[in-house]
Amino acid sequence: MKQIFVCRESALMPRWREAFPDARCVDESFALEMASAEVQAWVVIQGDTWPVLVRQLAQQGAQQGAIVSVLSYAPDSREATQALEAGARGYAHALSPPELLSQMALVTAHQGIWVGPELMAQVVGGAYRALGGEERLREEMLDRLTQRERAVAVAVAEGNSNKAVARLLGITERTVKAHLGAVFRKLEVRDRMQLVLKLSHQEQSVT
Repeated sequence: MKQIFVCRESALMPRWREAFPDARCVDESFALEMASAEVQAWVVIQGDTWPVLVRQLAQQGAQQGAIVSVLSYAPDSREATQALEAGARGYAHALSPPELLSQMALVTAHQGIWVGPELMAQVVGGAYRALGGEERLREEMLDRLTQRERAVAVAVAEGNSNKAVARLLGITERTVKAHLGAVFRKLEVRDRMQLVLKLSHQEQSVT
């Protein structure tokens, strides 16, 4: 799969080059020409028009667009949400280590969504509240879980990271991960966002 970085610099940062030795740095117009299902496009945020570019790269008319990830020098939850809404499948710090970028490319190439754990927790919490929060919880789904799994599931849906859930419930972070894995298996979901949709009467899946 081809890797392109859409940025104003004429050369890739060393860490980007280390992650993807054959990657190219291109301008917006050339990126749009190259956009296809065989391309992973990394949009580096510079200016205010990047969401439009992300949307154009991800949706090429009747054709399948590129797999788009957004890199930010000052990541925050609002920007992460904006990136995902525009069609990006990944969002991370522009100075992320090569190992993380490689893992991110693998996840997004297989139709997954990559956002750092702290930011993902905030995005999930926002979606949970937007979908009605506790008032919209599906009891028939929660009834499949043990009391502890239920507490973990609700705390995660509210937007808490694993570390925060551990503090709230007085258990270890490892125990939180174990319970969350059981929740995912029992409710047949793959990630936090799918968990929120499943618990909030939203039947459509997140891919």
